[in-house]
Amino acid sequence: MTDQNENIQGKINNILWQACDTFRGKIDSSIYKDYILVMLFVKYLSDTYKEKLDEYKDRYKGDEERVKRAMSRERFVLDEISTFDYLYSQRNNSEIGMIINKALEHLENENTGKLRGVFRNIDFNSEAILGKSKERNAMLKTLLEDFNKLDLRPSVVGHDDIIGNSYQYMIERFASDAGKKGGEFFTPSMVSELLARLVKPQENDRIYDPTCGSGSLLIRVVNQVPNRKVAVYGQERNGQTHSLALMNMYLHGIDDAKILWGDTLSNPLHLEDGKLMKFQVIVANPPFSLDKWAMGFSGDKADDDKPFKMEASLDPYRRFEWGVPPSSKGDYAFVQHMLYSLAENGRMAVILPHGVLFRGGSEAKIRQQIIEHNLLDAVIGLPQGLFFGTGIPTCVMVFKKNRTRREVLFIDASGEEHYEKGKNQNQLRESDIRKIVETYDAFKVEEKYSYVASIEEIKDNEYNLNIPRYVDTFEEEEIVNMDEVQENITRIKRQIADVEEKMARYLRQLGI
Repeated sequence: MTDQNENIQGKINNILWQACDTFRGKIDSSIYKDYILVMLFVKYLSDTYKEKLDEYKDRYKGDEERVKRAMSRERFVLDEISTFDYLYSQRNNSEIGMIINKALEHLENENTGKLRGVFRNIDFNSEAILGKSKERNAMLKTLLEDFNKLDLRPSVVGHDDIIGNSYQYMIERFASDAGKKGGEFFTPSMVSELLARLVKPQENDRIYDPTCGSGSLLIRVVNQVPNRKVAVYGQERNGQTHSLALMNMYLHGIDDAKILWGDTLSNPLHLEDGKLMKFQVIVANPPFSLDKWAMGFSGDKADDDKPFKMEASLDPYRRFEWGVPPSSKGDYAFVQHMLYSLAENGRMAVILPHGVLFRGGSEAKIRQQIIEHNLLDAVIGLPQGLFFGTGIPTCVMVFKKNRTRREVLFIDASGEEHYEKGKNQNQLRESDIRKIVETYDAFKVEEKYSYVASIEEIKDNEYNLNIPRYVDTFEEEEIVNMDEVQENITRIKRQIADVEEKMARYLRQLGI
């Protein structure tokens, strides 16, 4: 990125972050982020539309019919009341919240193929969220005035994905601000980069994230392919986050991503001929140890007197035949869904809590099946404190279909030398990612860092995958010289005695 583009990027980011002051202290950031990001999207569409309209008017010398025909072929179609300029002109209107809602509805209707349902989960006229009319109108007026400072025309911002970068910047800031809730919609950028490099997407691959959040992880994977000629699929349970993901894709030039809204476990939506669709690349950062993950399967079986118990037979896609995960920990429910969705020769990388490596019960049985079917390729221990709102230890499990080797690589990248400490959150550096990926690609053993275990060795460990069983990071303590210690103690005692004798002499002189 050039210096000029960096300046533009910084200016946009600063204005966006300042716009958040309109809501700070009044609404939780996990909620007001939707208003900021939707307005950024609308301003981007509007400014792009305006510049194109001026260009065609000039080219066709004011021929309205030709201009209209040309504009209808653009990525997005806007009518006058959908433009940011129109909303800004109405900023003092007592019905401004309703006016914005209608503008968003028009945008959806004019672009049903792309924007259907994108704005359905956001209400600019909500009294419950934005307060009573006077307060709400004041906030929306200020929001429009803040965004009016931005000029997002392509001729101004250039073509270096600046708007997409600003969107990502805001999502990351919101995730940091939202603490634990932030982890629900954002995977830290360098962790996403690690997963993207581990799965090595190729041209024409189908890429899938079953818990895609705001889509940032998917975008990182797409960017690994130079011409971005891949098919992108995702599913997200949270409605607002699903909308963020769609806008994120469009702002990064990924117009054909199929991001669907629904519970991936109880209602997987990416199907072919009634069966789970298959993907060459799968990445995910599912919610850690999700409680009540199976409640979507209860249906008519819900009984007030008898608690619902998930059974493998309740899943029409037969994903849980290796074992039904505990009702309070959905980690292996997501893993099994992904394994059943993995194409032949497919690659898959998932971020999970360390407990999946060693917990017993049904999870141990599932682990055994995964190992015996030779699907696990690597286990990578990550540093603590990488994720928003949680300090629990995490790992990346890498899976492959049709593996020929019968070994698993273990990497312990959790040591202090493998990350940069931050005030609120630790960071993976480029050098840390490169070391992990190079070690994985070479499948090499490095003392106190990585180890290649045979399937037989893992069986001998009763399918326990806890990393310290395989990678010894123990540092021997220096041998203590007891004679030297005794000599130090004797010297200290003499010093104390000298001090006590001086103190007693001073006290005698003072007559005490």
